[in-house]
Amino acid sequence: MTPASDPRRLPPLNALKAFEAVARLSSVSLAAQELGVTPGAVSQQVRLLEDHAGAPLVRRETGGLALTDLGDRLLPVLREAFEHLKRAADIVYGPTQRQSLAVSVPPSFAVRWLVPRMTRFSAEHPEIEVWISADMKLADIAGGRADVAVRYGPGDYPGVRSEILIEAGVIPVCSPALLEALRSPADLANHTLIHVGRSTLEEPRPDWAAWLKSRRLDRIDATAGPRFDQTAFAIEDAARGRGLALAPRAFVAEDLASGRLAAPFADGYLATDMAYRLVTRRGVLRPEAQAFVAWLRAEAQADALVVDEL
Repeated sequence: MTPASDPRRLPPLNALKAFEAVARLSSVSLAAQELGVTPGAVSQQVRLLEDHAGAPLVRRETGGLALTDLGDRLLPVLREAFEHLKRAADIVYGPTQRQSLAVSVPPSFAVRWLVPRMTRFSAEHPEIEVWISADMKLADIAGGRADVAVRYGPGDYPGVRSEILIEAGVIPVCSPALLEALRSPADLANHTLIHVGRSTLEEPRPDWAAWLKSRRLDRIDATAGPRFDQTAFAIEDAARGRGLALAPRAFVAEDLASGRLAAPFADGYLATDMAYRLVTRRGVLRPEAQAFVAWLRAEAQADALVVDEL
């Protein structure tokens, strides 16, 4: 072990803190106020550090204090060291100050509904760290693999509690540039229909075949057109002007309000008995899960009011 790496030769932390405060504030008295000690104690700690250095670090000049060349070299290194110590403290104390919450949701729900709202939850509950897993696999809520889940389906999930969070009926949406050419649903024959493929892990949802059938449009090919495995991708494709996609109203409410998307038909809504459902384990939830569930319900209720006005 070299002398420089010998931990017994490290300067005292209080002496380093005192010097950094004096150098930053250019005042012993101000440094004493910040550190909560007397000016004499600060001066003593600075002299102690100078003894370790073997040379002066601070000199008095007319109008205040100034650093020596050695002090100038030490200060930036010391500031960087204190920053590393602060980061280490964040790592050590962070888990005890923040509570994590595991949330499992479908990918399109995450992209189109949940993630854009998460800044509001974080602002209301900065002490809760939400870990979002976005996939179509059914999370083991009862076994504790996730605290809260949202699933698209009928709601008959054994061993857990579920409730409707968002209705999943769909409407056709497109770029506003296509509106002039869409006077009635029959005009869909002249436009590209964008589809969402049915995954083996995803519950069936209303598709173009069901929508066209509900409008008695049996001469339009309900299968032709590009196909995506997630609703979010189909919505984005429609927004870029490629054609029309079917989307849950809650997923496109903001884009409709902003004018990025348009709903060409006033009576275009097609209801379904499926829904995006809030799923939790039975029994008393952790306080963090209770807070997140209450927030989800409030967001969904507020969203429903906006959607009803569209």
